[in-house]
Amino acid sequence: MRVVLVHDFLTQFGGAERVLQALTGLFPDAPIYTLLYDEKIVQKHFSGKVVRGSFLQSLPAYMRMRHRLLLPLYPYAIGRCNVRDFDIIISSSSAFAKGVKKSPHATHICYCHATARFLWEEQDQYLADNKYKGLIKYVVKYVLTPLLRRWDVASSRRVDVWIANSITTQRRIQQRYGRNAEILYPPLTKLDRMGMHKEHRNEYFLVVSRLAAYKKINVIVEAFNILGLPLVIVGDGAERTRLEKIARANITFTGFITDEALAEHYQCAIALIVACEEDFGISAIEALSFGAPVLAYRKGGVVEWAREGVTGEMFDEQTPEGVSFGVRKILHNLTRYDPAHLQETAQLFNEDAFRAGILRLVSVEHGVDK
Repeated sequence: MRVVLVHDFLTQFGGAERVLQALTGLFPDAPIYTLLYDEKIVQKHFSGKVVRGSFLQSLPAYMRMRHRLLLPLYPYAIGRCNVRDFDIIISSSSAFAKGVKKSPHATHICYCHATARFLWEEQDQYLADNKYKGLIKYVVKYVLTPLLRRWDVASSRRVDVWIANSITTQRRIQQRYGRNAEILYPPLTKLDRMGMHKEHRNEYFLVVSRLAAYKKINVIVEAFNILGLPLVIVGDGAERTRLEKIARANITFTGFITDEALAEHYQCAIALIVACEEDFGISAIEALSFGAPVLAYRKGGVVEWAREGVTGEMFDEQTPEGVSFGVRKILHNLTRYDPAHLQETAQLFNEDAFRAGILRLVSVEHGVDK
């Protein structure tokens, strides 16, 4: 049986791309189809893999970098990706990859990271984050969005088997598309093994995230401007310049770093901070695997496994005051968090369980013996 992997974008590297890495380990000969890719990302994280972009990849670089302008073309572009010669399609989707078209004999299994929240419950936030104004905002909100919403629902019917990365995502798949999904948590990869058998050190608070507006990194920065405590922010994105301008000297930005450097930061973290509503949020599990507690906004996938006073703490308001309150709770309860127990919790999300779940679904749906 011929297997193909389909992913929204390979223009940056985060939790969804780590899942794709795990899938390539399961199906090493499977090509990867994607709307757009960055050659540096491919060479660094998917070296030796066949990666094929949509027709959008042939556009000049300055146009490929302007994702907002290409938004109306994504549904058409993913539909044009030619995967009809494959028997099993595994899409890794947060919005568009699920819309790939298959042949009648093929089976499409979708691993869903999120359900295109920017089209639905977070649309106003999306418009604000991308600074749409005036006529452009009107067109996006009242002309383009209704068309994309219809496509989003219609394209969900191209999927034969749904896999959700959390209970939160499972509920959204049911609400949005009327489909049932099996839950299969994303896997910890080699990072978790780097954290074993090392003494944990409490040196600074840590953020590991894409620097996008919806991630709410600004409220963390504003909180630490007041607290004056050391904070390290790992990651990059459109918000980095703005965040660096408002950050004080106690806050350090690293940009994207190697897995080895990331492991060292987890090892030194007093706690990881997550200020947005994550559908799952693999960085939090990575932090636990190194014995670091997690301070998280009380919404989304984190509430499925977090235990206050045990795995860390939570806060209820996405404000500097809310984050500051949580930081003080972490510091007050720091001796209560047992690194060994945190690592044990992280192992519930090990890669073996993910691999077994994917292979079971593939074999059930298509009789593949891997």
